[in-house]
Amino acid sequence: MNNLRVAAALGCAVQALSLAGCFSTAPRPLPTNTAPPAVIQAVPPTDSGEVIPRAEPRSRSGNPPFYDVMGKRYYVLSSSSGYLERGVASWYGPGFHQVRTSNGETYDMYGMTAAHKTLPLPAYVSVTNLQNGRSVVVRVNDRGPFVGNRIIDLSYTAALKLDMLRNGTAIVEVRSIDPSPSPDEQAATAPGVATPGAAAPGVGAPLFVQAGAFSDPANAQRLAARLRGGSLGKVFVRDDEIAGRRMYRVRIGPVPDVAEFDRIVAALDHLGIKDAHLALD
Repeated sequence: MNNLRVAAALGCAVQALSLAGCFSTAPRPLPTNTAPPAVIQAVPPTDSGEVIPRAEPRSRSGNPPFYDVMGKRYYVLSSSSGYLERGVASWYGPGFHQVRTSNGETYDMYGMTAAHKTLPLPAYVSVTNLQNGRSVVVRVNDRGPFVGNRIIDLSYTAALKLDMLRNGTAIVEVRSIDPSPSPDEQAATAPGVATPGAAAPGVGAPLFVQAGAFSDPANAQRLAARLRGGSLGKVFVRDDEIAGRRMYRVRIGPVPDVAEFDRIVAALDHLGIKDAHLALD
């Protein structure tokens, strides 16, 4: 979720080459990523409309070369061009409404914004809920989420449009949007809430946890053998040719939902496998 408490630390990092010692204390505990049903029902979002990506300069705050949170270092990307990631999204709302974001703006839970750990601020991305096909465009203006394996933290309204408020999380695809086309072109091509029967790319495809990728098939088989026989589920090795090279990827699944994804990732982390991630078939 959003870590607005580290905004001051990020500002500190803009003026320093290193963030070592920049955090004098650990960030405050983060609130949950869901609001009580009564709050969700009682606070309907305003008509925020759609976000039209446009070219913007990098924010003066929130864009250090790197920063540390909870003992982990994050490197801010020089550009959002070509960014694509699949994983779990969360959302943040009432607890942060009207609080300063990492790039110095004021968080509006009814806007179409998001928090991300490494994309430059601001950036524009399309977020597709791979479980129902809904898709939105958001402007990234904040840092987070720093809990669990979440890859993006969405505003209340963005989460509402993706139909993920009740569950609090969703399996998504996050793809950068090039802001260079004209506003008219962006308006014509930017995704909104998917219409019935119009599935977004990847929707309905089997989802897996990838535990590792190797150029040597023996290494892949060794890892697969290590993971089999426990409670992880089906473990297999898939081989594909990528950029002219044969790669052998160890996968687990298919994974039906966020809860099972979290369970498998936590089990792999316990085994010392720290870079497991979501993968499509």
